[in-house]
Amino acid sequence: MTKACEFYNKATNSKFDIIAEFLSLLHNERINYCVIGGVAINAYCEPLVTLDFDCVIAKDRIIDLKEKLKSKGFKIKTHPHTYEVTHLNSEVRIQIQRDNRYQEFIKGATFCKVLDYRMRVAKKEDLLCGKLWASQDKTRNKLKKEKDMLDIHRLTDKYAELKKLMNKKFQSA
Repeated sequence: MTKACEFYNKATNSKFDIIAEFLSLLHNERINYCVIGGVAINAYCEPLVTLDFDCVIAKDRIIDLKEKLKSKGFKIKTHPHTYEVTHLNSEVRIQIQRDNRYQEFIKGATFCKVLDYRMRVAKKEDLLCGKLWASQDKTRNKLKKEKDMLDIHRLTDKYAELKKLMNKKFQSA
């Protein structure tokens, strides 16, 4: 039987398990983090495959992490909202969030098993909040916004309390 992480690597056309390597580095270096985005939502909902592995890294460890990643052969590009970490043998893109609002998500994160990977995942309430921020970003492309809306629906359809929370936030805005 194929493990979920092996399936994920096949589905993403990856010859190198970038997620396992990245998580191992975070754990070995004791870098505080949490996973956000579609992969994190997979901890709470039916899993979907995505090429983006979104996360938040403790702000005081970003420089150190970037150096460690470069020394292990990872490539890093700076974008307006993220650092994009890639590897030659993987189609998966690690997106490290640069927006300081997400730093708070680290505090409430807990360890979960997602696609057979053990990782710290943000609370579902924080994931919803992050997806709402992303979906309202005027600079974000249309396809990414549609994926954000899908993730919002995945969460709110499964957790009625999140729909109530979302409605409350929009009414008070």
